[in-house]
Amino acid sequence: MCGGIEYQDHKIYFPQPNARLPVMLRHGGVTWVIWGKRKNEDSGSFPNGGWARLNSIKAGKWNPWRPRPVLIPANCFMEKDHDGQSHWIPLDASMVIQALVAERGGEQRVYVVTEETPPEYLWINDRWPRLRKVSDRSGITSNN
Repeated sequence: MCGGIEYQDHKIYFPQPNARLPVMLRHGGVTWVIWGKRKNEDSGSFPNGGWARLNSIKAGKWNPWRPRPVLIPANCFMEKDHDGQSHWIPLDASMVIQALVAERGGEQRVYVVTEETPPEYLWINDRWPRLRKVSDRSGITSNN
């Protein structure tokens, strides 16, 4: 389900309070957006978790949060297997992670879009981040 990503020198894990993911901007930079919602957060206006199943997006379940597709640049992402072991999956330089930005009351949260796991990785997890190919990530810089 993508419990963590590595981007440049940053390792981000979903359980971290206020974890933020880099979201690609059209001009080539990134902005950092809070990754989902943890169960213990006060903000009740967003769904719990940090993931959005592709089939639930297509079914309209995310419509109340006005979902907008975005891309997450990453060097690799982390999946935990059924025994709780972490596995870092490297990404080719042309690959990014698809996500959505949800909005409510002027606040934004980013959720990683998940789909079925490729057969060669089913032994790790049954959900996998949706990966997309982009033509050029070379101009991406961090805008902290």
